[in-house]
Amino acid sequence: MKSKQELLNENENIEIELFLQAIYMKFGYDFRNYGKAHIKRRVRHRLTVSDFNSVSELIHKLLYDHMFYQDVLQDLSITVTEMFRDPDFYLAVRKEVVALLKTYPFIKIWHAGCATGEEVYSMAILLKEEGLLKRSQIYATDFNQMALQKARNGIYPIDRIKEYTQNYQKSGGKASFSDYYSARYESVILNESLRENIVFADHNLVTDGVFGEMNMVICRNVMIYFDKELQDKVIRLFYDSLVPGGFLCLGSKESLRFASLADRFDVTTERQKIYRKKFETL
Repeated sequence: MKSKQELLNENENIEIELFLQAIYMKFGYDFRNYGKAHIKRRVRHRLTVSDFNSVSELIHKLLYDHMFYQDVLQDLSITVTEMFRDPDFYLAVRKEVVALLKTYPFIKIWHAGCATGEEVYSMAILLKEEGLLKRSQIYATDFNQMALQKARNGIYPIDRIKEYTQNYQKSGGKASFSDYYSARYESVILNESLRENIVFADHNLVTDGVFGEMNMVICRNVMIYFDKELQDKVIRLFYDSLVPGGFLCLGSKESLRFASLADRFDVTTERQKIYRKKFETL
């Protein structure tokens, strides 16, 4: 016989599955293959802040209150980011990737799951310092419209600038980080020149299709929230979006090691999770 706690957990799991199904059927966003632990944490958080007693109450609110849906979408979105996050990654791009990118007459980069844009602008700064930005096009995508708007604005809290400056210096920055922004009251505004080669667009990795002919795809610290089936699906999407010899950059806790397409990539640097799509052999 199951204990009372086991029955409660079982009921909660069923309710969460219905909750995710309701989101998909009503709004078209599919979180059903996100990691169960991540989803459960975010749902429990929403229960606490909304003062509801059960997930079933959340479902009713979700279906009949569009503004509440926006709150839920923010809960389930992955928006943890910073300028030059994991500086060693950007240093590795400078050392291991830039020389090859310079051999292309024009460079197309897809930054998938860009959140509020800090890492997109970080890459734009790197490309500018390496003389590549003017012949690059960066496509920065996310399904969260509020996060995308923040990314388009390029305005960030001034109290994080000290941290961002340190990250920039550790990443091999060649100038002064202050050259790239203007301070205004409690915020900094990134230079307009950095946005000229960035296209911000709505794209859902779970349900949308390929971005073709990319020289580099960057999707860092997003797939750790997906289950194995969805990870394989998204890696296939990235593979199909890359040109032969194109680079795939993942997050520090992610890897292609157990992916079904792992043998289609060469390892550029395992430590920094940079991989290169193999050239097809006849």
